[in-house]
Amino acid sequence: MNENNPLICDPESGICEMPISNDSSAESSSLQAQTKPIKIIYYTDPICSSCWGIEPQLRKLKLEYGDYIDIEYRMGGLLPDWSYNSGGISKPSDVAHHWDEVSVYYDMPIDGDLWLEDPLSSSYPPSIAFKAAEMQDGEKALLFLREIREMVFLQKKNITRWEFLEQAATSVGLDIARFKADYSGRAKELFEEYLRLGRELGVRGFPTMFFSDTLGSVEMVYGSKPYSVFENAILKLLPNASKTEYDPTWNAVFSKYESLTANEFSVLTGTPRNEAEAELDDLVESGALDKWTTKNGAIWTLKSDRH
Repeated sequence: MNENNPLICDPESGICEMPISNDSSAESSSLQAQTKPIKIIYYTDPICSSCWGIEPQLRKLKLEYGDYIDIEYRMGGLLPDWSYNSGGISKPSDVAHHWDEVSVYYDMPIDGDLWLEDPLSSSYPPSIAFKAAEMQDGEKALLFLREIREMVFLQKKNITRWEFLEQAATSVGLDIARFKADYSGRAKELFEEYLRLGRELGVRGFPTMFFSDTLGSVEMVYGSKPYSVFENAILKLLPNASKTEYDPTWNAVFSKYESLTANEFSVLTGTPRNEAEAELDDLVESGALDKWTTKNGAIWTLKSDRH
């Protein structure tokens, strides 16, 4: 047991680290590329604030290098329970101020009051729910993950509660009867397999990404990093990869991603960050977008979006 607390995410390193350590090294057998030249295994967690912090970079990576990469999302079990005391955190209310601080650091809206009002006991239930969603539909599972992250970081919803998991699943169009059956059954075993594979690979915090090519060469990116670090991991394995020139207009970007923070909008459209919010608010005024505001920032959605 080390002194790291999973809910104290170090902004400097960009890592949410688990209170366990493993000496296992990555095994290439778990990192074989599949249908595209580069496979990315992404260890994350629904309540990992550093993972929320890299959403702008990750969304841009998908737009520019989506032709070359397949991303497999694996939930890593950031918060098993509250049966430890480390890193200055011994109870949920201790997390509230920390989340408010990292919100500013990552320039992504996070409302720490969740931990005062309706704190989570574990990140396992939403992690198992992601697996249940993925068993049914991979694309909808990613929408589900985004949905529950917006719930927990912006809407202060305790996503261990079935009512919110069901709400998110309904919102993204999953078959609820099957979702519930998988959540209560096989998904838990598959999530435990994620945890086992993570231990084999030496994953000790989030975000952790393993980039691998078809020959088994591996590059690892650990923690929240600038866009160039993720891009360079691809280019090191596939030097001839070329960026896709995507349409950076607001309506084209919102057609790809139906909800955007100001930081995401700035990164994806190339709008200077100090102008992004004003432009988004103008689109709200014109009736094109809706806005959800928290004490630490906002998120904008298409008017026809599910929110």
